Amino acid sequence: MATDHRIEEKESELIRQVKAGDHQAFETLFTRYVSRVYGQAMGLMRNPEEAEEVVQEVFLTVYTKVGTFRGKAAFSTWLYRLTANAAITRLRKRKRRSEVPLDDYLPRFQEDGHHLIRPVADWSDELQKRIADKELRREIQAALDELPPVDKAVVVLSDMEGLPNREIAKILGLTVPAVKARLHRARLFLRGKLALHFGHSPT
Repeated sequence: MATDHRIEEKESELIRQVKAGDHQAFETLFTRYVSRVYGQAMGLMRNPEEAEEVVQEVFLTVYTKVGTFRGKAAFSTWLYRLTANAAITRLRKRKRRSEVPLDDYLPRFQEDGHHLIRPVADWSDELQKRIADKELRREIQAALDELPPVDKAVVVLSDMEGLPNREIAKILGLTVPAVKARLHRARLFLRGKLALHFGHSPT
């Protein structure tokens, strides 16, 4: 605990120096976080060039607006929020293919509550384990790209970054129940899309 406190103190001092215009402190902050920011941006954009553009945009924002960071949340949370917002904005601007209605891939039920079709197998929360196979990875990435940008961000932050729902809510400006609802719906959509690849018949 004492070590964590010292790390927080060092980071707070580093941020204070950046606010004071210390370029070396900014370089240190950049070096410390650039890999994390790039990893999150890649998870959302799935394109190295666009991910690099997000990184540039994020750290430009950090440099110009670090004075607005009040320390009420962890600096990493603020950085994640900047990254998610920059990526989501770009995703929304992309010329998308005709969107796939999520309802087409969600479970359907009879009046008595039973499934109209056989439900697919349970989805592992550890999405990274599912993408070890190259072909399956392409299918998952394609399915993720069909999700609305915010839903995609929720899945990436939860199942690929391993962040808790409360942290995701802070990053995306959502309530915890909204994060849970979006995550549940997105996972159901992915299950439906990938049912055949997991060896389950949709009928």
